[in-house]
Amino acid sequence: MDFNKNNKKERAKSKVNGRRDSDRYQHNLQFYSVPPTDNISLQDFEEYAVERLKVLKAVESVGVKFVKGTKDYYEALEKELKNTAMKFITKSVIKKEKDTTDTEYNDRKKDHISHFILRLAYCRSEELRRWFIAQEMDLFRYRFGLAGNDSNSIKDFLDTNNLNYTPIPDEEKENLRTELADSTYEKTTTFVEVTDYFKVPFTEAVDLVRSRKVYLSKGYAYVPRNELVSIILGVFRSNLSHSLAVTSRALPHLEEDDRLLPMLSSLSKRYLGQDYSNRKPTAGQITADMIDLLSKESFPLCMQQLHQGLRQNHHMKHGGRMQYGLFLKGIGLSLEEAMKFWRQEFTKGQTDPDKFDKQYAYGIRHNYGKEGKRANYTPYSCMKIIMSNAPGQGDTHGCPFRHTDADLLRQRLQAMAISKEETDQIMDSVKGGHYQVACLKYFQFSQKPKIEPTWALNHPNQYFEESRRVRTGGHTSQPKTTSHSAPLTQISTQSSTQSSTQQSQGSTQATVQPEDGFDELSLSMEEMVAMDGMQ
Repeated sequence: MDFNKNNKKERAKSKVNGRRDSDRYQHNLQFYSVPPTDNISLQDFEEYAVERLKVLKAVESVGVKFVKGTKDYYEALEKELKNTAMKFITKSVIKKEKDTTDTEYNDRKKDHISHFILRLAYCRSEELRRWFIAQEMDLFRYRFGLAGNDSNSIKDFLDTNNLNYTPIPDEEKENLRTELADSTYEKTTTFVEVTDYFKVPFTEAVDLVRSRKVYLSKGYAYVPRNELVSIILGVFRSNLSHSLAVTSRALPHLEEDDRLLPMLSSLSKRYLGQDYSNRKPTAGQITADMIDLLSKESFPLCMQQLHQGLRQNHHMKHGGRMQYGLFLKGIGLSLEEAMKFWRQEFTKGQTDPDKFDKQYAYGIRHNYGKEGKRANYTPYSCMKIIMSNAPGQGDTHGCPFRHTDADLLRQRLQAMAISKEETDQIMDSVKGGHYQVACLKYFQFSQKPKIEPTWALNHPNQYFEESRRVRTGGHTSQPKTTSHSAPLTQISTQSSTQSSTQQSQGSTQATVQPEDGFDELSLSMEEMVAMDGMQ
């Protein structure tokens, strides 16, 4: 295969390997029992990882918005998955290998390879392993459900993966018809007659026993076909958990490969949304005099915290200057206005103008790509703020929902006129570790007028843009001048149609900045086999 193609679309359409393995990819749904042994380039390696990560992030996002298992949940999940590059995941689960097209076959290979790449990235800690297992299980449940009640298709899948679950004979089912119908709420004898039941040891159906969805007799549980996915999920979880543990112990072998380690280490903190380093500000030109009012109206809580800390202390540590400075750059504050803003605030404290120019001006120019290697630095994403550089004593950076004491956070929210009921909803998300969801709820309750967001929050600058859109009725214009703020410079406006178009394009065309140092050297997937420890 030629790995020197520059056209991304051509590479995406090309086969991972021209030779078919008829035994490996018989179905869209896989148990991922055997590691891949194909050759792909490092660039494809990274692209596959990012594409699957977007899928799992979509699964997580829908899972915290909707009750799992409901019709709304599955409809929302299907919609989100179809917006990813791996939309083939939403296809019917079972299809014989001999009936598949080349495109379908290569889709299955991408599914297989991308799963194992993320295994390498998410085996590094217990927290990462738990997250990966949870999302893969939810994805597996959705994909298994696509088979519906097709008995032959499900039987083929079970046989292919050596899952020895067979329906009980009709005679046995007839003898237990009454017990089976009475074992679960709303089950009738008619349902029993048309449904296959599987006899399994009750230890394999603990979840179903706990929720009283099966009939128990002599140590066995009789599981209806529509609940079989719970049994298979248990096997899937057990196998995946074991494989991740084995991979984690073997991971030190990758320490010598400086091509893979940097990318694998950063994947769990990777931002997958709009790039705000070069994005045209939706609020027009922002000046230093506008920051006070904008911070009250449209800043996320993390940036409000930084702004208030700067106003109170007239100083900010490096971590805060990086997080806040890049955010201000992303909303449209020019280098000249940024220098004016930081100089005015720092010189109100113990920093004289000469000291500011010597110690702090360089860092500001560096963020704008005017010093050092002149890189165009990107504003921090939510995931970067949450996962890296936790604040210490005297710091004001970080995520308030992640790094602030729960009682203090509750007190702050209520002081911001967030009602007790609304605060409770936010704190429930915080307790569950869903910090971005908590921030999105804060957005919902703090905006005027209040709205219910239909989008997932991934970036502080995204929060700002959506807030300006709400407050201006869909148009992007300047905030009104208030008595305590200096006169606002007139800024240009864009039509709501243009704004929505840009937003739509951003959601479909957003790309992830590649890590430095990756080239088109060929990487053998056999290296991953050794990491998995299952071959």
